[in-house]
Amino acid sequence: MTEIFCQKMQQMGEALAYPPYPGEMGKKIQSAFCKAAWQEWLVHQTMLINENRLNVLDPKSKAFLEAEMHKFFFGEGSEKPAGFKPEK
Repeated sequence: MTEIFCQKMQQMGEALAYPPYPGEMGKKIQSAFCKAAWQEWLVHQTMLINENRLNVLDPKSKAFLEAEMHKFFFGEGSEKPAGFKPEK
């Protein structure tokens, strides 16, 4: 297991074995974030898809998710949808 200092978790964590997303963004994520941070994104992304009723094949939905991924990893963070209430 290779470890990396994760910029999201601010601690050492298991490195991603390969870029988790195509292109330059995937390479940047692989080089700066751990598997646990990527898993957090996947949970957040699923919530965004479900709450916003996104069609992942729609180019506008894909662009929205990519922008949110960029905010999640490199910006101020991706917000939950307005009115979101987690299940108990």
